[in-house]
Amino acid sequence: MDRKDHREHKRRGIRTVTRLLTVLLFVAAVRKELRTPADQRTWNGVVAGFVPYDFRWPTVARLRERMWDPDGAHLISPRVFGVGWTVNAGRLTRLVRDRVSSGAS
Repeated sequence: MDRKDHREHKRRGIRTVTRLLTVLLFVAAVRKELRTPADQRTWNGVVAGFVPYDFRWPTVARLRERMWDPDGAHLISPRVFGVGWTVNAGRLTRLVRDRVSSGAS
């Protein structure tokens, strides 16, 4: 196995582990909600002590808050729908623009 094949094999393994962890966290989050009395279920919260999940129907407001909030304090925020995190593209854009403009001065 040459270096290129070895790197590809390693990447495939990392992707497989990542997918498996995502599925396990998804199942754990759904299980947590289903074990909660029906009238107390929120379908959003934290699983495994720190991984956010949100299975509520996505809204434009939540999408903007988590994915396009240039004035937001965080670059990484909980996903709009699902388990894990997403990048606040608005904040990232603001940071890049600020860096470029301060470097040009």
